Amino acid sequence: MRRGVTVLLKADAGELEGLLDFLRAAERLKETERHAWTSGGRRESVAEHTWRLCLMAMLVADEYPHLDFPRLIRLCIVHDLGEAIGGDVPAPEQEDAPGKSERERRDLETLVRPLAARQRESLLGLWEEYEAGRTPEARLAKALDKLETILQHTQGDNPPGFDYRFNLDYGHRYTSDDPLILLLRELLDVETERRARAAESAGRGSR
Repeated sequence: MRRGVTVLLKADAGELEGLLDFLRAAERLKETERHAWTSGGRRESVAEHTWRLCLMAMLVADEYPHLDFPRLIRLCIVHDLGEAIGGDVPAPEQEDAPGKSERERRDLETLVRPLAARQRESLLGLWEEYEAGRTPEARLAKALDKLETILQHTQGDNPPGFDYRFNLDYGHRYTSDDPLILLLRELLDVETERRARAAESAGRGSR
């Protein structure tokens, strides 16, 4: 602190140390791989997925003036934080992963432990809101999350045998009741079908 300058902070030194400890732990998301591939052919990280999800939310925000945009972004940022500990569950396996939500909640509780109580409660509350998917902001965050996943699947340099057509059914629960989301979904479904046919043709040609 510069001499003669008074800074008023809500957090004390101990809370700031806890904040740094949390951020160090959350950095694992930069190294935690998802089961999706980039256009360059490497596995993407959870942090990269979260970044583009937030970018999508920012770009469509004008279409939803009635929503709380800062809250929407916070939901997007928090939704996969627990994966810093537990890792990513592949999209095709999520429906058949008993206890997934409970494990993610426990992992997030562990991750946020260094934070001040008010920050722990805020992050856990946002995660619970996202997981329940009942508020307009949470439903949009979930819809965009599904679309970002499908978008990555359609532009990735994916390994042989990649199941493109899984995406045609993926996430319909959250992408079937909003006009803009439906239009984006239709465009991505067309690209999914194109990639699936191209992969099938390539497979036949290699026999």
